[in-house]
Amino acid sequence: MQEPIQLAADIVGMSGTALVVGAFFLLQLNKVSPKGLVYNLMNLVGALFLLFSLCINFNLASFVIEIFWIAASLIGLYGYWKNRNPESDS
Repeated sequence: MQEPIQLAADIVGMSGTALVVGAFFLLQLNKVSPKGLVYNLMNLVGALFLLFSLCINFNLASFVIEIFWIAASLIGLYGYWKNRNPESDS
């Protein structure tokens, strides 16, 4: 039987996978913009969830790619916030 922390890490990791893959599918279906808030947040949260999972079940290659995925998502979010139109927020 799996320990509770291992189970939690797997659940969080699979949720992260669903978010990252879901964001990619939404992008391919033209449902989100690659420069939009939803796409970048889904990628950021998904990568953070996967990183948490990797802290329990460590894999160096996956850990490194998640760090870059988080960085890319943060760059995307920065661009979104920098270029958004404050008048459209009301």
